[in-house]
Parts: sequence; C-alpha cells; structure tokens
Amino acid sequence: MPLKWEFPGGKIEEGEQPRDAMRRELEEELGIAAEVGEEVKRIVHEYPGGGSVELRFFEVRSYQGEIENRIFREIRWVTRQELLGLDFLEADLGLVNELAAGKLI
Repeated sequence: MPLKWEFPGGKIEEGEQPRDAMRRELEEELGIAAEVGEEVKRIVHEYPGGGSVELRFFEVRSYQGEIENRIFREIRWVTRQELLGLDFLEADLGLVNELAAGKLI
C-alpha cells in the first residue's frame, strides 16, 4: 500500500521471538540498536477483500546509533496529535487513535 504511513517493523521469521524480530527490523530499517520493551498493543486486522494481519506494537525507550532512513519514502518524528493528520495504513489506525488520545505509553 504505497504512500501510506506505517510504523517500523515487519514479519517474524521462523524460530524468532517477537521482541527479537522488532529489534532486528529496527536495525534493518532504521540502523539503530533498540532496547525493545513491553508489548503495548496487539491488533488483528482483516482487510476488505481478504487477508489478515496480526500486528504487535512494542515500547522502545532507548536506542543506540543515529536513525537513518534505509527503506521508507520518508520518516518523521511527530507529536501525538500530529499522528492524526497522517494517512496511516488501516490496520494501524486503532493504535494511532489510542496514542493520540494519550491512552498508551
């Protein structure tokens, strides 16, 4: 789904634990060594026309290295309220709304 905003992350590889997958994905996509904390939200989303995805969102309070954009069209730091103005993937909207309302983290 090109040109939609999304959070960094990706598929869990066979035999990999979710936190380890998040750590690996952050290194691959942003070039950082992250301390991955607790899972803050899990969403199962069914897309119209078929297909579903389970998303797990983790808290990252610290990382080492300079963030670099390795795969995205654009990356941005925004406030909670600014999240609402971005065109996120449909599966991420529940998390976006909860973050913007201050219900998470």
